[in-house]
Amino acid sequence: MSAEQFQCDAVVIGAGAVGLAVARALALDGRETIILEKNAHFGMETSSRNSEVIHAGIYYPKGSLKALLCVEGKRRLYDFCESHGVGFKRLGKLIVATHADQGAGIETILTTAANNGVGDLKRLGKAEIAALEPELFATEGLFSPSTGIIDSHQYMLALLGDAEGAGASMVRDAEVTAIVRETSGYCLTVRNAGQAMRLSCRILVNSAGLWAQHVAGLIDALDRAHIPPLFLAKGNYVTLTGKSPFRHLVYPVPEHGGLGVHLTLDMGGGARFGPNVEWLDGNDPDAIDYTVSPGMPGLFAPRIAQYWPAVTESALAPGYCGVRPKTTGPRDPNADFRIDGPGVHGLPGLVNLFGIESPGLTASLAIAEHVREFLDG
Repeated sequence: MSAEQFQCDAVVIGAGAVGLAVARALALDGRETIILEKNAHFGMETSSRNSEVIHAGIYYPKGSLKALLCVEGKRRLYDFCESHGVGFKRLGKLIVATHADQGAGIETILTTAANNGVGDLKRLGKAEIAALEPELFATEGLFSPSTGIIDSHQYMLALLGDAEGAGASMVRDAEVTAIVRETSGYCLTVRNAGQAMRLSCRILVNSAGLWAQHVAGLIDALDRAHIPPLFLAKGNYVTLTGKSPFRHLVYPVPEHGGLGVHLTLDMGGGARFGPNVEWLDGNDPDAIDYTVSPGMPGLFAPRIAQYWPAVTESALAPGYCGVRPKTTGPRDPNADFRIDGPGVHGLPGLVNLFGIESPGLTASLAIAEHVREFLDG
């Protein structure tokens, strides 16, 4: 028996925050859009396993996609939350130096932020930090008033609601097994509920996150030179078991591979610390172990104590973890987002998104607009 055949204008593979934002943008443009999600629900991987921070855009190299899309995305995201009733709090963030040789790092952050158009950072001395957060130890620091937190599940639900309201449909448990280039677009073979179906579209957006390289490898006409390597970086979190004494987010001066073991607050005021950076040996998303070791509080406590001396290992509990889909490894500089449109790979109607890690959640609406512009061109 031949597979059932369907047709639409656009297909978005991956229903994380970025995929949902892209699908929303395409649907609002009047394109009949189908979202394919291999899991049982949206946002079950990278989008639900992070700090839920709305980033200001202060760390990324000038002119990079991360810098441009984070700053623009932050503005769009706050507006979206207000207009759609999505839970968020503009708490502000302290970036703290705990010893004198981190002063240069503070200067670098100030310069980078200014280059990115983020002009609201305030430099603080030891006494000013203590006035804001009496339990912190810091020699100096910065305050970022536009950093906040978001309820990522509510956000993704609102994105999906807008997309569906504009005519989009999401298919869960839908695994793409082949993608063939056709004269008028692409034909996808999709396994859903044990049955195979074929789906033809003119526009195809690969927003599969951890699986983006795998999905790109299924596209028969795509030159493999346009598929970057995949490196997986696991980030673990621990939770504070008691009441948090903090009112702001607290970040150390950044480290290679991430932003250090920082303190974030959830929408209920609970505190969590993380992530660390644990490079995984393989690059198979199917092999990821999302278990957080019971020994993680013991590893985190000394690092947290550098800026919160009162912390104890017994006050911490293993939390959750996420994995970042990186395109460069542990010995390389952090890579920028890869958003490859037809101008890169030469295939009309196709956009591949690679290495969409932090600040992907913050940048999601701006990424969607960037993708839409590629497809309009």
